[in-house]
Amino acid sequence: MKKLVIAYSGGLDTSYCAVSLSKEYEVHAVSVNTGGFSKDEIKNIESNAYTMGVTAYKNIDAIATFYQKVVKYLIFGNVLKNNSYPLSVSAERIIQAIEIVEYAKSIGAAYIAHGSTGAGNDQVRFDMIFQTLAPDIKIITPIRDQQLTRQEEIEYLKSEGIHMSWEKSKYSVNKGLWGTSVGGVETLKSEKPLPSEAYPSQLKKEGEEKVTLTFKNGEFVAFNGIKNLPEINIEKLNDVAADYAIGRDLHVGDTIVGTKGRVGFEAAAAIITIKAHHLLEKHTLTKWQLQHKEYLSSFYGMHLHEGQYLDPVMRDTEAFLQSSQKMVSGNVTVSLKPYHFSLDGIISDHDLMSSNFSTYGEENKAWNAEEAKGFIKILGNQNKIYQQVNS
Repeated sequence: MKKLVIAYSGGLDTSYCAVSLSKEYEVHAVSVNTGGFSKDEIKNIESNAYTMGVTAYKNIDAIATFYQKVVKYLIFGNVLKNNSYPLSVSAERIIQAIEIVEYAKSIGAAYIAHGSTGAGNDQVRFDMIFQTLAPDIKIITPIRDQQLTRQEEIEYLKSEGIHMSWEKSKYSVNKGLWGTSVGGVETLKSEKPLPSEAYPSQLKKEGEEKVTLTFKNGEFVAFNGIKNLPEINIEKLNDVAADYAIGRDLHVGDTIVGTKGRVGFEAAAAIITIKAHHLLEKHTLTKWQLQHKEYLSSFYGMHLHEGQYLDPVMRDTEAFLQSSQKMVSGNVTVSLKPYHFSLDGIISDHDLMSSNFSTYGEENKAWNAEEAKGFIKILGNQNKIYQQVNS
């Protein structure tokens, strides 16, 4: 039997794939932890995988990889798709796909499978990564190819002696380092919000709490004065901010396959980190750096969302984003409150507001009144010429 690696989450779709494919292949189930999994949850996924008849199960810890290869640049770029969504799930899928295909190559697998349907974004992300990094490995997608309904999958598993509770929970939750997505009946249409109880984190704290995020060259290197790896600081910030039920929103976007999609999300650490980082940049970068970063970051986020991570333009953009962070160092103070937060201010050795040139709207020390008048006169030349010629 030829080796087949399956991207295994433990849900209904991948369980169906594992059981059916085990009849023809030596199935190696792989799950990739990009945050959000507890040790007990990983053990449960492993146990279920063997129940489905797989030959082997592997869990890959990719939290640090996820941060270094993707999240870091999403912070550098202050990436929020459609000005709201921090690309929580789409960013994860890229790293999960890369880790899975690399594992398949390492064990000499001839086939690789995933449980995506033909209706969403994940099929594109997985297929593009798999076929780019391992063109000789054949991709198998039973759910997409057979156009199976959820009930058909359940009936098949029952016929194979797999009697587990496959009742679909009211809300579908996908938790990771960079946020949690929440889908439900309300997100299938346009008019209703998700109810508060649909979100994983509920309000536990009242009042106000101040926290400090420390950045060095754009990276989140300390939380409340305690240094740690950025990915750990993100987790610690999320633990604190989640008690205030911060970071909830609904994202409406365009899928890769051309339809509109709507999903709820909860991403306290991601939103706070991006907003705090952006505030520090506003103090430490020039206006042209900020302007060019904005559109390049938008392209970066869009290409990542659409599965184009392996295109070399992404490495080019990352080089620009990395270079832009040389002076982005300092502390940002944030006030956490129920359901929201506010940015208080920054302290940085590179704060351009601290220059001796001038105080905005108050005084200047670098030019006099006549020089100001001459500057303004020349600055207005283009407008004056246009009006004179065309009036």
